[in-house]
Amino acid sequence: MLQLFAGRIPDLLIVVLQVIPPALFALIHGARAYRTSGILVFSGLCLGVGTFFESVSLRTGFPFGNYQFTSLMGSRLFGLPVLLALAYLGVGYLSWVVALVMLGHQNAPLSGRRTVLLPVVASFVMVAWDFSMDPVWAYIDHAWVWRDGGAYYGVPVSNFFGWFLTVYIFCQLFALYLRRREILSAPPSHFRLALMFYAACALGNLLVAPVSPGGFFVDASGRQWRIADVLWASRLVSIFVMLPFVLIAWARFADPADMNNDRAFDSRKRDAQP
Repeated sequence: MLQLFAGRIPDLLIVVLQVIPPALFALIHGARAYRTSGILVFSGLCLGVGTFFESVSLRTGFPFGNYQFTSLMGSRLFGLPVLLALAYLGVGYLSWVVALVMLGHQNAPLSGRRTVLLPVVASFVMVAWDFSMDPVWAYIDHAWVWRDGGAYYGVPVSNFFGWFLTVYIFCQLFALYLRRREILSAPPSHFRLALMFYAACALGNLLVAPVSPGGFFVDASGRQWRIADVLWASRLVSIFVMLPFVLIAWARFADPADMNNDRAFDSRKRDAQP
């Protein structure tokens, strides 16, 4: 909501409130399904792989492209803003859960082709989030600078392939960690919380209100782009790409037999108690 007041409140505050709540949600929500040890493994893989590829790209341009961060995102570690690393954790976990529910694997051990299919779908879900916000954060919020410009409103196409590669690797490693491990059962309401959080990330893109919405910017390649076009691209991706992921996942609980799963889950818990 604070995005509606851009320019009148500190930009860093907006960034913090977009990054920290999803990261905290991931830790608390993830402990319910994967125990504390499991969500810590996910966090370590997510932060480790994300930090590695971001650091490599800052120095070589692979896999995202050539870019550099501004001071907007605050403190850095090895040249990488700490808040960006935490963004991997929060949205990475939400993307994992959305994919998990879309495939109907939320309460089943991973095995066989599920071990590969789930990370692939989760990667698409997270890249959709970056697809919606990267030009906005780069050219309207000025969180980073693309040194060579790019075909997608000044963002290089390599950036999205780099995101897919990075997310796939840490999700695949986590899927291998979970392979045939017992998963703690959780009711549908538990997973709906994560779906709603991802939907909130999409809906938040509709509230971006730049100081000069009618202006232009020129990327490093010399191409001129309208700020209004960037904002509409972000909104359209949020509505027609991100939200459908949520709707597909939500529909997994729409079957009448599944509507009673919450009560059935609570009943099983009571029956299991001595």
